[in-house]
Amino acid sequence: MLRTLSIRDFVIVDSIELEFSAGFTVFTGETGAGKSILIDALTLALGGRGDASVVREGAAKADITADFAPSAQAAEWLQTHEFAVEEGGALLRRVIDNAGRSKAYINGVAATAAQLRELGDLLVDIHGQHAHQSLMKADAQRALLDGQAGADTRAVAAAYKTWRAVAKQLEEFETNAANVLYERERLEWQVNELEKLAVKPGEWAEVTNEQSRLSHAASLLEGAQEALTVLSEAEEHPIISQLSSLNQKLGKLAAVDSGMQVVVDLIEPARIQLQEAVYAINDYLDRVDLDPERLRSVESRMEAIHSAARKFRVTEEELPDEHARQAERLAQLADASDIEGLRKQEQKLKNAYLDVAKKLSTVRARTGRQLADAVTRAMQELSMTGGRFDIALNPCEPGVHGVEQVEFLVAGHAGVAARPLAKVASGGELARISLAISVITSKAATTPTLIFDEVDSGIGGAVAEVVGRLLRRLGQERQVLCVTHLPQVASQGGQHFQVAKRTLANGKTASRIDVLDSGARVEEVARMLGGLEITATTRQHARELLAS
Repeated sequence: MLRTLSIRDFVIVDSIELEFSAGFTVFTGETGAGKSILIDALTLALGGRGDASVVREGAAKADITADFAPSAQAAEWLQTHEFAVEEGGALLRRVIDNAGRSKAYINGVAATAAQLRELGDLLVDIHGQHAHQSLMKADAQRALLDGQAGADTRAVAAAYKTWRAVAKQLEEFETNAANVLYERERLEWQVNELEKLAVKPGEWAEVTNEQSRLSHAASLLEGAQEALTVLSEAEEHPIISQLSSLNQKLGKLAAVDSGMQVVVDLIEPARIQLQEAVYAINDYLDRVDLDPERLRSVESRMEAIHSAARKFRVTEEELPDEHARQAERLAQLADASDIEGLRKQEQKLKNAYLDVAKKLSTVRARTGRQLADAVTRAMQELSMTGGRFDIALNPCEPGVHGVEQVEFLVAGHAGVAARPLAKVASGGELARISLAISVITSKAATTPTLIFDEVDSGIGGAVAEVVGRLLRRLGQERQVLCVTHLPQVASQGGQHFQVAKRTLANGKTASRIDVLDSGARVEEVARMLGGLEITATTRQHARELLAS
């Protein structure tokens, strides 16, 4: 439920703080006073689009904050996305500066506009004044019915896409079998070549290193032996022997003068390191050997790998991956060449699709009957006596949305056949039917706050009174906010806000919103009834409306 709404420097609003209660709340005011601006501001806080044009002239930024008591679903979302707070509330804030830059926050933590929208969908459901226009579109009619049914259409869409992918593969094979066969033979030859070569990952680096070592074996042996001689095997003065002798002499000197000890400490590690080098050279000499036969074998392997890489237009290191790709493609074509197997698979997937589509059709039919009956009953209350609302499920080619098209039908009077809504409903009838559908479908939804923005346009008189009662009844179950220009609707509200324009000290215009007490409500409803001139009669009529 929406608890408070704070708006600063938004369009013609300078600063407004509103507190809301449960039940049915109405907003009224003269045309242009800014009634719908409130809905626009809330929409922005819920992640709607906004730009620099929403910032009040002369202000640095627009700032909108909406505080909600979240539903169980919204509380779970906050917990999952790590926005939850101990108080359990949901505080949504949106800031847009005069350069068009936008910032969003949930419970004081930076968020994205997409996250605001996702959370907002769990908190508020907005029915705009042009909502009835969407009812003219087939997609909107189908989406509304599926939403009312709680149908998961994703399973149908997924099954359709899987089936059609295999069906397309089958069609391609049947129309291009010769090319597929040629491609398979080509791949078989290439995969066979790569399998014979059997290049392992990392092998190219290994053989190139070995070839380099073997081809330079003589110089490697010669260099290693020379180093060994200089270090430890020279007939005269090998380096290690010299260092050992030098260390002994310096050690004696250090006994005389401790200042010489630092030199001894530096030379001894060098002698030890050189001795370790001698051990390593001896080990290397034991392993390295002149092996012309092995060298020829390694060079032959390198040539084979290099030749294959050039043939397949990849690098030597990429040959193992190329083998895997070719083998995978060959396996796919092998499966495709099994046309009977492919046909069986296609039929199996088609049957699976039709099975889930049939279940969706059953759900749509059941919900369609229930929704049609409920809207038909509402039409009788809305001065469409004898009228009837139907939902037709017209068979169509299988698709991502199932095997039928949803079409809303209406008969405006008794004794006439129901025809497509877009063709027979007048503007007023369409507005009334749209409102009835909005109220009925909203009852089935779980969103705690419902907003109706002048959805009662195009109706009046006794019908308007019925609309008001409908919204009031809905307000007994949910929080309902309604922007209206009809006194019959406004009189049904449990809480009443009046929106008006005022002139600021600087001469600019701003919106003002006041909570009306019982006396002020009489004056406002009287104004809505009688226009500029309010008489005793209009006030009496206003009192009667409010009393009803």
